[in-house]
Amino acid sequence: MPTVQPIISCVQKLVLYETRARYFLVGSNHAETKHRVLKIDRTEPRDLVVIDDRHVYSQQEIQELLSRLDMGNRTKMGQKGLSGLSKTVSAFGIVGFVRFLEGYYIVFITKRRKVADIGGHSIYKIEDTTNVYIPNDSVRIAHPDEAKYVRIFQSVDLSSNFYFSYSYDLTHSHQFNLTVLKMPSEGLKSESFAHGGQDSFDIFEDEGAATQAGSAGHYGIRNEPYFKYTWNGYMLEKVKAAVHHNWLLYIIHGFCGQSKMLIYGRPVYVTLIARRSCKFAGTRFLKRGANCEGDVANEVETEQIIHDASVMSFSAGSYSSYVQVRGSVPLYWSQDISTMMPKPPITLDQADPFAHVAALHFDQMLQRFGSPIIILNLVKKREKRKHERILSEALFSAVTYLNQFLPPEYGIHYIAWDMAKYTKSKLCNVLDRLNLIAEDVVKKTGFFVNHTDFYSNSLRPHDRWNELGGFIHNKCRLQTGVLRTNCVDCLDRTNTAQFMVGKCALACQLYALGVIDKPRLQFDTDAVRLFEELYEDHGDTLSLQYGGSQLVHRVKTYRKIAPWTQHSKDIMQTLSRYYSNAFSDADRQDAINLFLGVFQPLEGKSHLWELPTDYYLHHKNTVALLSPKRSYTHWWTPDVLMNLPLPYDEVPCTENLKKMTVIKKTDKSDEEIDVYTEFYRPYELSSFDDAFCLRMTNSAKDFMPKNVGIDPSPFTIRKPEETGKSMLSNKTSKEETVLQRKTVASAPPPPSEEAVSSSSEDDSGTDKEEDGAVSQRSTPVKVTEFGENTKITEDSSQSPREVRITNISGLPSEDDLLIYKRFVNLGQSQRKVDVHCQQSSTKHLDSMMTISEPASLFLRDSIYEVHLAALDAKSAQIFTSHIQTGKGIIQPLCREDLILYREYIKSRYM
Repeated sequence: MPTVQPIISCVQKLVLYETRARYFLVGSNHAETKHRVLKIDRTEPRDLVVIDDRHVYSQQEIQELLSRLDMGNRTKMGQKGLSGLSKTVSAFGIVGFVRFLEGYYIVFITKRRKVADIGGHSIYKIEDTTNVYIPNDSVRIAHPDEAKYVRIFQSVDLSSNFYFSYSYDLTHSHQFNLTVLKMPSEGLKSESFAHGGQDSFDIFEDEGAATQAGSAGHYGIRNEPYFKYTWNGYMLEKVKAAVHHNWLLYIIHGFCGQSKMLIYGRPVYVTLIARRSCKFAGTRFLKRGANCEGDVANEVETEQIIHDASVMSFSAGSYSSYVQVRGSVPLYWSQDISTMMPKPPITLDQADPFAHVAALHFDQMLQRFGSPIIILNLVKKREKRKHERILSEALFSAVTYLNQFLPPEYGIHYIAWDMAKYTKSKLCNVLDRLNLIAEDVVKKTGFFVNHTDFYSNSLRPHDRWNELGGFIHNKCRLQTGVLRTNCVDCLDRTNTAQFMVGKCALACQLYALGVIDKPRLQFDTDAVRLFEELYEDHGDTLSLQYGGSQLVHRVKTYRKIAPWTQHSKDIMQTLSRYYSNAFSDADRQDAINLFLGVFQPLEGKSHLWELPTDYYLHHKNTVALLSPKRSYTHWWTPDVLMNLPLPYDEVPCTENLKKMTVIKKTDKSDEEIDVYTEFYRPYELSSFDDAFCLRMTNSAKDFMPKNVGIDPSPFTIRKPEETGKSMLSNKTSKEETVLQRKTVASAPPPPSEEAVSSSSEDDSGTDKEEDGAVSQRSTPVKVTEFGENTKITEDSSQSPREVRITNISGLPSEDDLLIYKRFVNLGQSQRKVDVHCQQSSTKHLDSMMTISEPASLFLRDSIYEVHLAALDAKSAQIFTSHIQTGKGIIQPLCREDLILYREYIKSRYM
């Protein structure tokens, strides 16, 4: 059976060298063992001439090449004062090549920051970029408007929420990325793959793929990105066919956040990725509705990925994902902002009785997500003056028209719910109603899990699990269909609704991974708080990109537990959004149009700032005749309908196999598919302080109460004042630091044991303690003899909030007593008893029962009991040497160690 892995780019570090006639761009992998070279001509004033050297250089070869270039470009032979080859820029990737009215520029990524890790594949955020002008000054043809275009282009802040990865395809969903790894292994033995994959193989001779039918081995693949979410596709279009695929680095715009949920030491990563569409992209009031091609404004695909971080392999690990979409109402509509009103009137610009634009939009969704497509429309339905209701009525008519031609089993589901009306009502709970909708949605669409159901799910069947939708295929569960949520702006109400659906899906995902015993999560638990914070960051980021301000209404607002200070913040965010929409959105829209190539400057053509509107730029049918319209009744793509409910993009057909741009047969140890070496990087010095997995948000460190001693589970409901982040969740990091310092400085001194034992139920003082008083985690427990008046006594320093049971009707059974004694023993063995507690409770500790037998009754290895493996002499010697080295006793190096070290130095530096 062939093993298929995603290809890791070998160009992760770049250095630009400059001569008068050329730029030499040297790219290398992270270990700097493989190097590639691009030659860029600087003598052409307007054209871009890029030559890719197909040879892969070693470190010694690249040093010799640079030395020869340096000597050959000096003005005089043997001159040492002036170098013929100068280093210009060091970077981590190329965003692309762009031209305005003069020559081309190269946009480099000069700073990056790791923000997530999925199965050992790192995801980076762009922190800084730089532009390098290619033509030499001697051939440059100056233009007076060039500087203005450069300023407009640079106003798109690439350091703000742009992401990339060298090995993970961020433009596709996690379900697609894992499904596509199984396509070649199925198709390598079929004739259709050999026929359809000829055009998709690597164009370079030294990396050609083997096409023998039935050939086994290890394969690396790279799929074509989904250009709808690729924001630098236009800037790479010029060089895409001329350079090696390792030079092409595709970036997305949106949001990416990751947090770690610790479940009794078991790490589970929760990742949230939002991909903003680059089609019909823009700002709030300037981009509404849809264009003539079915692309809608503010379209964002949000995906939550849950995986067990104990095993990072895509094939052996446990991964789950769920996708949902937001986007403007797919109609021709707009709002006139010339009136300077907070809520400009909504107008339908074109009559569309056959729902042509909605048909194009939903056809795209059927192709990418499958069926059913579920629409959650949150706009108002009842108003004194028609405003939002115009959109609701038009969308309902369009969906009704389209559904009459679709097969009933693949029809579009439409849910209209006036969320604003329910929010104003004191008798209705908004989140309870959203929770019912979320359960119904997840039941219909299902979610992705890369393995079959666990045996425990069949032992403890759940009603919700048995009714779950989706598609079970090839030993995995697939999500079929998607939820599409919209309000007018697709910001505040939409984010809350998506959070509730994501929370419901998160419970099912954790249940599928064997983490919880029921597919249900409650509010006020560490897990939900962690997920809520991720979604609030996600909502704030998307709101800033489209609306110009952060969220106005959050989850706490709809739960009606927001602090009184939140109202003033909401007013400020509303004013900020209004100011941004009125005064800065036009400039931001021009910058987006220039960055995405929607507007391309040309000599003799009107400049960008001279255009009265950009309507014709986004609606191509206004300047050119498009292909004939589709049938008014058969509005879908035939191949898409044939494969429903599966998404057509994930079906292993000939057309999809052609999208695999690279299929390379490699060795198992090839670093292009070796995720282990790429993630751990054994060739460089690592520091725990710099490790991303230790710096990321942690449920135990950031959300769990400091004095928890009863149940450290992230699924335990806690009081709002027990968590350290509950009062600081809406503040910036700087404000959090200041408030934390004030909190620590103003905390009262630790009370004595008498004060604690005689205090009232108000325990706000003990919540702020860190080291002064004895926490519940270090409370010694005494097991006494069980008689008629059975009592469980604890130390007097216990928290007064704990419930004391004084009357027990019946005696516990012997099995229950044995379980309880073992629980006490386990609790004592994992706690470090405080010195003060030991001195005050010596007699209690002396009388404490000691259990000598094993705490587990498992007869074979499990997560609770593990038999020690046999240790060979060599391993024992290595461990002993490691211990002695830590004590300062250095062992002399043997001959093999010296030879290995010399070889490393020779290959690294010589």
